[in-house]
Amino acid sequence: MKLLSRYLLREHVPPFVFALAALTGLMLLNQVARQFSQLVGKGLPWSVVLQVFGLSVPFILAMTLPMAVLVAVLYAFVRLGADNEITALRASGVNLVALVQPVLLASLGLAVVAFLFIDQVLPPSNHKLKTLLVDIARKKPTFELKEQMVNEVIPQQFFLRAGRIDQAADRLKDVQIYDLTNDLRHRTIYADSGYMRFNADRTDLWLTLYDGYVHDYDRSQPTVFRQVWFHTDLVRKHGISNTLERTEEDIGKGDREMSVCEMRAELDHHLTSLAELQRERRTAAANDVRTLLGVPPAAPGDTSAVHPDRGLAVATLYCGALGGLARLVRPQVAHAQQPAPAAHPPASQPPFAGPGAAAAAALAASLSAAATSRLGDTSGLRLKVRLADFDARLTAVRQMAARYQIEIHKKFAIAAACLVFVIIGAPVALRFPRGGVGLVIGASVLIFGFYYVGLIGGETMADDLIVTPFWAMWGANLAMTAIGLAFFLRLNRQRVAARSGGWRDRLDALRERWRGARR
Repeated sequence: MKLLSRYLLREHVPPFVFALAALTGLMLLNQVARQFSQLVGKGLPWSVVLQVFGLSVPFILAMTLPMAVLVAVLYAFVRLGADNEITALRASGVNLVALVQPVLLASLGLAVVAFLFIDQVLPPSNHKLKTLLVDIARKKPTFELKEQMVNEVIPQQFFLRAGRIDQAADRLKDVQIYDLTNDLRHRTIYADSGYMRFNADRTDLWLTLYDGYVHDYDRSQPTVFRQVWFHTDLVRKHGISNTLERTEEDIGKGDREMSVCEMRAELDHHLTSLAELQRERRTAAANDVRTLLGVPPAAPGDTSAVHPDRGLAVATLYCGALGGLARLVRPQVAHAQQPAPAAHPPASQPPFAGPGAAAAAALAASLSAAATSRLGDTSGLRLKVRLADFDARLTAVRQMAARYQIEIHKKFAIAAACLVFVIIGAPVALRFPRGGVGLVIGASVLIFGFYYVGLIGGETMADDLIVTPFWAMWGANLAMTAIGLAFFLRLNRQRVAARSGGWRDRLDALRERWRGARR
């Protein structure tokens, strides 16, 4: 079995590598086709363009890694079945479960690697890509001049329109410039043609204009209007940045830019807020009844003892293991000794401020407030408005908590798809060994479509609080696992099809039995 296991794993390696490279390349080409024109049109250096696409690779790998596992399993077992190697193994007494077991163990190890990649590598790359795209968006687009349109060179200060633009020679035809830099003096420049240049640092814009005139209007002299003709005019504008400025500031992380432990900390905060809001809502409803009965309102509960149930035991164990590993690797932080606080004698109480007096004062104030509230809100309108406000806040907090729960479950579910695709792909390939490449492509597309439609649809429903995050992310995995196990049980009771075809052998066997019965 050790020799057979090594042989089966070697049969999976070439199609896995090929499928991973091909699928990643296709999805990367799709990404390039969608963004290439926008990035190149911004005049960015090629290093920045390549960095954008390089930071997109981890996200693509997270999606194509389970796909490559499915393609490799389908192709390997279809080839083994087509060459009658599966038939020979069954004839030798090898069980199908034992045959697929090494592939399952290898996919389990690959699922662990995929999870670590999704949790530790993907979030930082997503954050770097987001920061880079924000820096690109902040870049002043002075070079993105469009024909027959008023282009805003300096926001709310300098505008330029050109009838024709020769991007190669930076030549402009039929130029109109609206200069609103000075609030008291507005200038409009018309020119037949001109050239556009930048300085060495590409921070200043120089416009050389030919054969035109200038309309000059001064608000301090409203009765005076000037028109000046020129053959050559030079217009220079400072602060026209045509270079990418990289910022080091933290623009904040989204849920897809956090690790499991970071999202779990945010989830704890939102679940604690949710528990506090629920407690406040119950207290408000109970106090309304107390108010109608003339009973003092109940004191607010202790919210410091709220320990919400996360429902993510695996994430808790994982974060605990990472924390313990970090404490072993990193040196302990030294803390300075703090002096003990000096003992202070208890403050003396006023002679008439004992517990009985305080309770009596609180009871009187509560009864007074209850009477006032009962007289002012006899229809319960204030309570209805307050409860509606509580419900809206509860829904918002639930949605925020659900977003983090969805992303945590998604990381585990996508990694577990490596194992799930083996469970469903192996019996499909063994059931149809004559399918060839057509079966590999068709089954891959069908399983991919079912899985990712279920994943995206489940995420949408979980965002709307229709289903729980667990079932939204794990529903497709569990359904495909059940289908794969059913195929395995059915396949284990059947004879592997021979080269001539299994249904033909069965038909021939039935004919022989029928002829023997007639004799």
